[in-house]
This record gives sequence, structure tokens and C-alpha cells, in this order.
Amino acid sequence: MDRSSQLQEFRETGYQPQNAVIRMIAKLISYIFHPLFVPVYIAWFLITVQPYLFASFTPTEKLITMLRFFIMYSFFPLVTVLLAKGLGFLDSIYLKTQKERIIPYIACGIYYFWMCYVLRNQPQFSKEVVQLSMAIFIASSLGLLANIIMKVSMHAISMGILLVFMSLLSFTQAGSYTIYMSVAFLITGLVCTARFIVSDHTQKEIYTGLLVGGASQLIAVWADGILP
Repeated sequence: MDRSSQLQEFRETGYQPQNAVIRMIAKLISYIFHPLFVPVYIAWFLITVQPYLFASFTPTEKLITMLRFFIMYSFFPLVTVLLAKGLGFLDSIYLKTQKERIIPYIACGIYYFWMCYVLRNQPQFSKEVVQLSMAIFIASSLGLLANIIMKVSMHAISMGILLVFMSLLSFTQAGSYTIYMSVAFLITGLVCTARFIVSDHTQKEIYTGLLVGGASQLIAVWADGILP
């Protein structure tokens, strides 16, 4: 209870290294691989490193695709959080409590569903891109449900999607994915470790986030195969 007799969420942060350099690096990693940016990074990877998935696209169409990913997965969610903070619905843009995450989850779910619907109904996009967009929508929905019980790490959810998506890509595409898989595992480890250092997430919340993200990608692949 606070001074105005209102219930407040209290979380035990546990052990956190006090070394300023380590914490600064952890914060930097958290910002660089924020969940708002991970889908854009994956889209850039598919367009530049695996261009045959966009073989029929002109350079202008590839640029437009990148802009679409940025607007729907980064810009709109960020503006939503800033507006909610400005209107007084949120106490912090860092979404430190389960209650503060409800509005962003619902709003982002709408954005992600629309992106998934549009991509799925445009045959020029490969099934990998469609499955990725579907996984992001499913993850936001599962994240909202899980948020009822615990404050699942959004960073970990995005890393779960990244890791499973890259793993599935390595099985379905020609060529060696050893270096890409190694990078994906490295990034996942760095981001989850960074969240242990600079956030108040528990191990359960981070590992659950990884599970939610990975399961969402697998569900998306299954759903894409049975939906008309």
C-alpha cells in the first residue's frame, strides 16, 4: 500500500551486478534488440542475405517492404505507447507492471493482425514472411494471456521467435546456415542475460518468454499449412 492507500506492485529485483560498465552494456543490448526492432532486423536479413525469397521484387519494392515492417512493427507500437503515456494511461514508457502492458498488447495485436492479414493475401510474399508475421501476432496474443499471470519478458518473446524462425529456415532453405544459427543463439543469450542484469524479470518470466516466442513460431507454421 502506498501513502494514498492504493495497491502497488512490488517486485524483488534479486541480484544485479553493480558494475556500471556491465549494466551500461546490458542496457545498450536491450535497446538495440528491443522487441520493436527485431522484426525489422529479420526482414532486413531476409531481403539482403536471402534475396531469393524476394527474387521477384524490384529494389523499390524491397524498400517499401522494409518501410512496411518498420511502420507496423516499430513506429505504430512506439507511437501508441507514447500517446498512452501522454494521456496518463501509463506511468512509464518502460511498461514496468503487468497493468501497464495491457493497452500496448491489445493495440499491437491489432497492428500485427492487420500486417499478417495483408501479407497472407499478397501472393508475392513467401510463406516464410507470412509465417513470421503470423508468429508475431500469435506471440502478442499469448503474451497478453500470459500477462494475466506474470510479467513475461517481451525481449525474450522476440528472441524465441528469432531463434525458432532461424532454425526452421536452416532446415527448409538451401545453403549453410551454421553462421546464422550461431549468431541467433549468441544474440538470444546476450539479450536474455542483459534482461537478467538490468530488468526486474525473474528467471521464470524470461524462460516463459522464450517458450511463448518459440511456440508461436511453430504454431504459425502449423496454422499456415491448414488455413485456406
